[in-house]
Amino acid sequence: MNIKEASERTGVSSAAIRYYEKELLIPAIDRSETGNREIDDRIIRRINFVKQMRAAGMSIENLRKYIQLFDSQEENDQEQQDLLREQLTEMEERRDDLQAAIDHLHFKLDHFYDHMKTAESEMEALEREHDAKLEDESKE
Repeated sequence: MNIKEASERTGVSSAAIRYYEKELLIPAIDRSETGNREIDDRIIRRINFVKQMRAAGMSIENLRKYIQLFDSQEENDQEQQDLLREQLTEMEERRDDLQAAIDHLHFKLDHFYDHMKTAESEMEALEREHDAKLEDESKE
């Protein structure tokens, strides 16, 4: 299949597929006699893998390292697992930060009238005090 068909099948843009190839995230794609890319199922699987790992937040650099380990003929399961664990830890930290923000918004909504309105009133009073101070200073 050509790159457009591969893009439609994977949901990855043609430009991203070319980028993945350039960055060695997928194997070099065979070309037809006319120079068009001929993408087979092994490339489709690799594109989908890269897409999934990018969605999991893995950097291009770490993804390249992982793929190099994967493609090598050496025993390196531990190194592959270490990269995956590192990514998992990073994603869990992001999740925790996001959950804290979500919890904060829930609190604000749950306490809108007894917390937010009070805070808004306090801020408005501070603004009035500030404006009054500036006005007094300008009169001097």
